[in-house]
Amino acid sequence: MKPTKIISSEYKEWINEIKQKFQRSQIKASIQVNSTLLEFYWNLGNEIVEKQKNSTWGSGFLQQLSNDLSAEFSDVKGFSYRNLKYVRQWFLFYTTMDTKGKQLVAQYDDKKRKQVVSQILMIPWGHNIAIIQKCKSVDEAIYYVQNTIENGISRNVLIHQIETNLYARDGKAITNFEATLPPIQSDLAKEITKDPYNFDFLSLTKGYLEKELENALTDNITKFLLELGSGFAFVGRQYKLLVGGGEFRIDLLFYHIKLKCYVVVELKVEEFKPEFAGKLSFYTSAVDGELKDKNDNPTIGILICKSKNDIVVEYALKDINKPLGISEYELTEILPKEYKSSLPSIEQIEAQLEDENAEAVGDE
Repeated sequence: MKPTKIISSEYKEWINEIKQKFQRSQIKASIQVNSTLLEFYWNLGNEIVEKQKNSTWGSGFLQQLSNDLSAEFSDVKGFSYRNLKYVRQWFLFYTTMDTKGKQLVAQYDDKKRKQVVSQILMIPWGHNIAIIQKCKSVDEAIYYVQNTIENGISRNVLIHQIETNLYARDGKAITNFEATLPPIQSDLAKEITKDPYNFDFLSLTKGYLEKELENALTDNITKFLLELGSGFAFVGRQYKLLVGGGEFRIDLLFYHIKLKCYVVVELKVEEFKPEFAGKLSFYTSAVDGELKDKNDNPTIGILICKSKNDIVVEYALKDINKPLGISEYELTEILPKEYKSSLPSIEQIEAQLEDENAEAVGDE
């Protein structure tokens, strides 16, 4: 059934008010493009919700609003029906009542509420849409908003973080940072750890070895750095240290720009054992002695293993005086080893396609 056209004076008056508000926002937008436009969207979402609640304009209201505003501002894509639905959904996401009857943003004190809303307005509109579509709670959404502001991440990176559940994994490794680092550095060090690390971008066969895992990670170093988080700079793989006439090799060595320290990453394709912590502690001491500059902070060690018993880890770290963190990794893309040789490589597929194309041309 075709929606009834709204002709009430109240509706027309409201349309004129929106026009004036948007025109004012356009002027301000030349100075503060994103926050000013999003502030307009936030207030518009509030008004849309209120008008739909208190008026009798019918189900076609939002479509007509889109038509009327698009006709007035023909060069503005933000008044499409789809975008107005996002504006309404965005506002409702942060203000809808939860199961306890509280507004999700209103439950914060006034200072925190204003801070949250101001942060929401600081990130791009596309980021905001991705967050409300994929996050299950306001707390989770605010985490990704703040992470976007702090690290300036792209929308693709944001979506990747949400889909790999960074909110639940971030800073969750078992560490001894509080006991071995100054408070400020300890807090920052916790933030760079995850548990578990997600290695689903790798394809390995069953029964893979540590060297194969290490090879796969370094072959996909860009994705691995993305998983590690912002601030990591890759220094080397199987990094050689000469200590006391002996040669020792670190699986992966990084430097963290924000923490201003080296980060030793060791990989284990088995369950955590207490002796792993001792070896990692030795590597961090060796890096401090051989590589660390006087302006660098103490080296941090991160062990990423296939599995761990949290109690065993806590005991293993208890009396170690070097800053260490222990995490697991997740890896689901595993092929049976017997199938590996039967699967064609990319080069073989491309060669086959070239042969088929050549044959097709010859038949014409």
